[in-house]
Order: sequence, then C-alpha cells, then structure tokens
Amino acid sequence: MSPAPDTRQRRWILAALMATMMLAAMDITIVATAIPQIVSDLGGFTRFTWLFSSYLLAQTVTIPIYGKLSDLHGRKPVLIGGTLIFLIGSVASAISWSMIALIVFRGLQGIGAGAIMATVNTIAGDLYSVRERARIQGWLSSVWAVSAILGPTLGGAFAQYLSWRWIFLINLPIGAVAITLIGLFLREQVPQHQHRIDFAGAAAVLLAVGTLIFGLLQAGQAWPWLSWPSLAVFAGAGILITLAVRIERQAVEPIIPAWLWSRRVLANTNLAMVGMGLIMMAPITYLPIFAQSVLGLGAIAAGLLLAAMSIGWPVASSLSGHLYLRVGFRNTGLCGAVLVVGATIGFLTLPYPGPVWALVLDQVILGAGFGLLATPLLVGVQSAVAWEHRGVVTSTNMFSRYLGQSLGAAMFGAIFNATVGARLARAPLDQPLPIKINALTDPLQGREIVGEAEQTLQHALYAAIHHIYIGAAIVALVVLFLVVLTPRRFPTARAPQSAAATAPQAATKSTRPTR
Repeated sequence: MSPAPDTRQRRWILAALMATMMLAAMDITIVATAIPQIVSDLGGFTRFTWLFSSYLLAQTVTIPIYGKLSDLHGRKPVLIGGTLIFLIGSVASAISWSMIALIVFRGLQGIGAGAIMATVNTIAGDLYSVRERARIQGWLSSVWAVSAILGPTLGGAFAQYLSWRWIFLINLPIGAVAITLIGLFLREQVPQHQHRIDFAGAAAVLLAVGTLIFGLLQAGQAWPWLSWPSLAVFAGAGILITLAVRIERQAVEPIIPAWLWSRRVLANTNLAMVGMGLIMMAPITYLPIFAQSVLGLGAIAAGLLLAAMSIGWPVASSLSGHLYLRVGFRNTGLCGAVLVVGATIGFLTLPYPGPVWALVLDQVILGAGFGLLATPLLVGVQSAVAWEHRGVVTSTNMFSRYLGQSLGAAMFGAIFNATVGARLARAPLDQPLPIKINALTDPLQGREIVGEAEQTLQHALYAAIHHIYIGAAIVALVVLFLVVLTPRRFPTARAPQSAAATAPQAATKSTRPTR
C-alpha cells in the first residue's frame, strides 16, 4: 500500500483538482455568453438549447458510471481518461461546421466532463476530513467563481473580437496542466478484484433521460404539447425509466444501487440536488440573453452579470463548515434553500427592465444559497458511507444535480420558446418582427429592428424570462420542502484501511459529526 500523501503532495493534488474543475466550470459560462454569435454563424436558434442539453445529458448519464469505476479501479485513471476525452471534444467543437455538428461534439465534451465532476469531489472526500472539506469545497467552488468571471470575459472577447471557436481551444493548455499534475502527484494502490460493470443499466438510463429531454424540447415546437407525438414520446420515456429501474434492481453491481434511494437521508439529498440543478439553468442559460437583449449590455458585461452568482457560492461554501459543525448538515442546507427561494422570488419583484445593481445582488444571494445548500449535503452523504462506496455516493449526488440541469435546460427552453412565440404571433403586423423563433438571430444581435418593434421584442423576451423564474421559484419551494423532510442527524461511517492511498488519510483525520 502506498503511503498517505503528505501536506505538500495534497496541495499539488488540490491544484490539479482545481485545474481539472476549471475545464468543466468555465465551459458552461463561456459558451452561454457566446450563444448569440454562435447562432448567428451556424444558425439553428431553436436548437441552441441542445448545446447545453447534449453536454449536460452526456455528462449526467456518465457520472454514475465513472463513480462506480472509481470505486472499483481507482480515481486517477478515471480522471485522466475523462479529461483527455473532454479535450478531444473541445478540439472537435472548435472545428464545427454546423449547429448539428457542434451539438454532437458538445456531447463528446460532456462524456469527458462526467469523469471530472464525479471524480474530483470524490478525491476531495478521500483526502480531507469532515472538518476540512468545507474549506476545500470552498477552494473548488472558487474555481467556479473565477471561471464565472474569466469564462464570460473570454467568451465575450473571443466572440466580439476574434471567433467563438476560441472558447473551446482555450481548454487545451488548462487540460495539459491538469493532467500533468494529476499524473505526478496523485498516487493510489487499489486491490484488484473481478467486477461486473452494469452496462445495461447505464444504457437504459441514457435512453430514458434522453427520451424525456427530447420530448420536453420538441413539445410545443415541433408538435403541440397535447398531441399524439408528444404523448408517444413521454409514454416511451416512462417505459424506459421503468425498464432502467428494473435492470438496476437485478444487476449484481448496479451503477445506481437501490440503497441510495431507500435511505431517506440520501434520497432527499439527491432529490434536492435535482431541484437545485434545475434552478441553476435559469440564470446560466437565459440571463446573458436578458442582459444583452433587454438591458442592452454588451457580451462581456452580460457575462460579468452572470458571474455574480459565483461570487456568493464559494464564500458561502467555505463558511458552511463552521455552520454545519454547529447546527448540522440538514439545518445548514435549510439556510441555503431559504436563500434560493428568496433570490428566485426576488427576481420576480424587480421592475421592468430592472436596475443592473439589483440583478447583481440577486445573483450573489442565489449563489450564496447554492453554496450553503450543496456543500453541507455533499459532505454529509460522503460521511455516511465508507471509502468503497464514496465514489458511487458522490457521483449520484453529482448525477442528481446535472440531471436537474438537463431537465432545466429542456423545461426552460420550452417555456422560453412558447412564450416568445406567442408574443411574436400577437405582434402588430406593421412591425418588422419575425414570426418564427428560429428567425430571431438578427434581432437578438440588435440588427434590423428599431423603435416600437424593438420594444415589442424586448417585452417578449422579458416575459419569457419572467415565466422561467416563476418556474424556478416553484422548484425552489419544493427543494425547501425536501430539505425540511431530511433527517436532522446524518449517519456516519468510518473508512476502511484499504483501497487507495488517500483512503487512510481520510480515515485517520475523520471527525465524527454529531448532527
């Protein structure tokens, strides 16, 4: 067995984790800021939400697989392999020749991102004690804060002065640094046993979630919500979900074990993460469009407005350790859920079009809520299992959040398209406005329309995003209810002296939380 890493090694490993996390963290915000330029170049406005959905779908369905593989074969090969896949997808995205091609290559990026999101947080759980993990999660969350500022800034600058294709090529030097640090400093020795990977279950989950999101994106656009195609797609999704559950129950080593959902602490936490992920997609996807098209901000300024959410997140995440050691994991998460509810409702109270400073403050509060919600619940569930189950528990927590993001991208896309489409259909005939959503590329870039027609479009976009936040507020209330129902005390488990070199480190430093 390899010795546990010393303080110097842990610092380099943390740097490697932060560099790897930056790839996934910066990817969402840098793409969101450049959406108007991408659709202007490639076309396909009604498909642009698939740039997020294909990425998030591929990432979501692979996270549980990577989590299981990291428990069986170690964290290091999974993380390096996933990072390489992500970089290949980045190069392919940069040379995309159509919106369809870009959507496919974004899916390849998502396959690699699944390994990053599942494994980085698992390694952090291995290396650090319960008392330390809030501080470490704060460092990892700070990557999201830096990326939320750097990503939109680079995305806006590339889109405005160079080409949106550079938003993908920038991943290459960051990925090279991450792989080098991981290869040099992360050492582990994993016992070799015969295992059976649940490929059938993974395929069933992929088909079930993919069918559901496809139905949400197409209903209301390609066909009416209440129509035979819509009913057929959603019925098919229901059948596939049932099949996935049955396969997982019969699998020898299921990707998502049944005990993850039979224990109320784990089930409520995972469901809360689904809701949180769904809420996150409201600002991530549509706040840049709102800022540029309604407030009249530039691409860089719109990206900085989005970055405000990631200012409150790492600060709250870092401070959550002091709070959950005093009042417990559940009560700390409850504080975060209250802030999320307040932020989503607060957006709805802003006047049209809303002062920029108020939007910034609202985003900071929303980020603080996410930090106080996500970190204590993640640390709590990691503390409830031994090392050999930490990968699958952490990956399921991540899976739940990104499943929520996939559903959020689809649901909010449907709301946006339906609202804007209805408003454009009712616009006066003498206004030079497009009738179809797909023709909004030039108006969103501020071209072709002025005067009353521009105001009509701005009000349509405002109404659409207002409806999106109504949905986000409802989901936030559901998340609050789920956290209230979560047991006040989280169970704890000691890590066994086996598996990876990082496992003994976690065991020797573990502190037993009392709440």
